[in-house]
Amino acid sequence: MSLDYETEYNNRARVPEYADIFARWEREGAAWRAAAPKAELGLKYGPSQRQTLDIFPAAGDGPNTPLALFIHGGWWRSLNPSSFSQMAKGPNAHGVTVAVAGYDLCPTCSIADIVGQMRAATLLLWRRYRRPIMVYGHSAGGHLAACMVATDWKTLAPDAPADLVPAAYAVSGVYDLAPLTQISVNADLKLTEESAHQLSPLYWDVPAGRVFDAVVGAEESSEFLRQSKIIAEAWRQGMTTTRYEAAPGNHFTVLDPLNDPASAMTARVVELARKVQAETL
Repeated sequence: MSLDYETEYNNRARVPEYADIFARWEREGAAWRAAAPKAELGLKYGPSQRQTLDIFPAAGDGPNTPLALFIHGGWWRSLNPSSFSQMAKGPNAHGVTVAVAGYDLCPTCSIADIVGQMRAATLLLWRRYRRPIMVYGHSAGGHLAACMVATDWKTLAPDAPADLVPAAYAVSGVYDLAPLTQISVNADLKLTEESAHQLSPLYWDVPAGRVFDAVVGAEESSEFLRQSKIIAEAWRQGMTTTRYEAAPGNHFTVLDPLNDPASAMTARVVELARKVQAETL
């Protein structure tokens, strides 16, 4: 019997209380912005309204402070970065400065456009701070985090180091986009067989020496579990250090530990951010 991709990838149907979770995220994001008076909100990295960075500096931010970029999810077509300000809370508590990115949404743009926007946001952070960046993201943001760690930055910007993003931590990402061509969300994504392959980081040549964590909620569908397993396995065959983990939670609640400075997820993100910074000193 063939797999029902529509069911496998419909997380809102799998988690009926998703609207309550989204509302909670909005409250938590607002609470962290209120608790972070030194935050710089709405820094523009591109021309459109959504191409912004909200920066949450760690206490005593300086040249040796680790720097991380968080990219939110929503199938590349929904949600706002303001609902994810709290993703900076855990890392901030451990001395990591965090930027939370916004981006344009499908169908007004393509996934390829969004990949380009995240590269532009990353380069703005480089030019502003002159520090390497650890990228972490959720769902569509997990896909985009994988794209950032697999980018050879010298081919895009001669002033940037080739390993500008040496490490990424991706939660519940999709790395082989081919199944998405067969589900209803593709009415907005507009993926073809060719573009789905081109935009699948699973098939990209990852520069040597990168580090990539593929984390997924233990309660997620078999397809989401498979997506994280296959990229960890495939990239491990090259020169990438990968790690796969099925963490507690569903597609949405799996992300909540980043709001807790004492969580294991926060500890791993902080570890990667510190490692990235330490290797440049």
